[in-house]
Amino acid sequence: MSDAHNEQELKDRVNNRSQRPNSRAFKEFMASSWAPAPALRHEREQVADFAARRRRALSEDFPGERLVVPAGPLKVRSNDTDYRFRPHSAFAHLTGLGVDHEPDAVLVFEPVDEGAGDDGGHHEATLYFKPMAGRDSEEFYADARHGEFWIGPRPGLEEFEQKLGLATRNLDELEVAVTKNAGAVEIGGTRIRLLREVDLNVDALVDTSRINTGVDLEASDALDAQLTEFLSALRLVKDSWEITQMRHSVAATISGFEDVVRALPRAVGHERGERIVEGAFFAQARLQGNDLGYDTIAASGNNATILHWIRNHGRIDDGELLLLDAGVEADSLYTADITRTIPVSGTYSEVQRRVYEAVLAAADAAFAVVKPGIRFREIHQAAVTVLAEHLDDWGLLPVSLDEALAPEGQHHRRWMPHGTSHHLGLDVHDCAQAKRELYLDGVLEPGMIFTIEPGLYFKQEDLAVPEEYRGIGVRIEDDVLVTEDGCENLSAALPRRAEDVEAWITSLWHRPA
Repeated sequence: MSDAHNEQELKDRVNNRSQRPNSRAFKEFMASSWAPAPALRHEREQVADFAARRRRALSEDFPGERLVVPAGPLKVRSNDTDYRFRPHSAFAHLTGLGVDHEPDAVLVFEPVDEGAGDDGGHHEATLYFKPMAGRDSEEFYADARHGEFWIGPRPGLEEFEQKLGLATRNLDELEVAVTKNAGAVEIGGTRIRLLREVDLNVDALVDTSRINTGVDLEASDALDAQLTEFLSALRLVKDSWEITQMRHSVAATISGFEDVVRALPRAVGHERGERIVEGAFFAQARLQGNDLGYDTIAASGNNATILHWIRNHGRIDDGELLLLDAGVEADSLYTADITRTIPVSGTYSEVQRRVYEAVLAAADAAFAVVKPGIRFREIHQAAVTVLAEHLDDWGLLPVSLDEALAPEGQHHRRWMPHGTSHHLGLDVHDCAQAKRELYLDGVLEPGMIFTIEPGLYFKQEDLAVPEEYRGIGVRIEDDVLVTEDGCENLSAALPRRAEDVEAWITSLWHRPA
């Protein structure tokens, strides 16, 4: 036989390491003598009713159209190992699913007569996903991505239906569900809108259907973008269930900050002290939640002036500031986002305190304006005005205060180039695809959750400031809920004032964990 016939397919080589037997006797034995799966009866989860209302809101805006919202596939980290699965946030929001195993799942809204759908809406929503294969199947022991022997049990179709109050079907039926009767509306077809760039296989399925039915792809892209915008804007105002999840995430994050402070004596002087900090927080994130909401910024010294410093391989030296920006993602996938700038020796130096208190004053000014009815951008303006005033007092502005604050000036932004606030929820930068008029120019409503995070960053190499400021980076970030008459600082339990931070550090160093 030629070498060509002996050549193993590339796709099969990944399993060479497993050395799994392939004999008939092995297969028959593997399929036998397993205890029956327990009978499952699952109570309807609390989130189910909230998710149903979110789906109804989506249905109201797109009557007569088929809507396709994928969860997304597993993502390869290295060769045959995957990252832990996390569904797309819009899918999680509409289904209520958090960390359960549903890679490749797709939520499809099928249009029906107006008012005849789920909860009086205009669609019937169905969750399509791959059910767990039985223990008598080869997949049970042979499929490292989906088999129960490898990854453990996952909910089945009936279980998800009971938990979520949502119709479920086998993923094998997805192609027909998405493409049936699809086509241009003017010739009686059903228009499809897709949440794009989540699952390339679903993108290809929908695009092929559009090509085959003569639908204009460019026009369809614009329609898909409108769906993406709507799904993002739908999360701008949180319901009571979401607010509860955010409170849990914030509380877990505060526990993580406490663990970091306890770890500081071990981190100071270590060549990779930032990694000790990062690890201390991560342990708490996995203990109390699903994961980190985003890569932790554990930045000491001049690294604190690098806005998205996530390498965290630096040394921590006595007398420096540690800028810790971190958040725990709850099992529901809602994340906190909190920053404190901590003196690693336990007390701020005179210059460090001066910069810290300027940033705190800016944060307090932002808090003071938050209430229903103001525009989101007003929060930023309140904070940066206070920062500019302090920079002017210190003689750091190259022009007058009025010139700096003018739109054609903005010199003060050299030391704080980012925004003061962003929405927060399922994504750390939540609702990011919402239209500008609903985000930056949006009017605050009760139930909105966002950050307030002014900062000042004086880089070691910045010759525009006196040497005493160089290498100091300070940010203070809190998570804020808009209430009926103002706002609530969800992260208020974490000290903010300089003297309170110092007392907090001392108490943790002298109190057993």
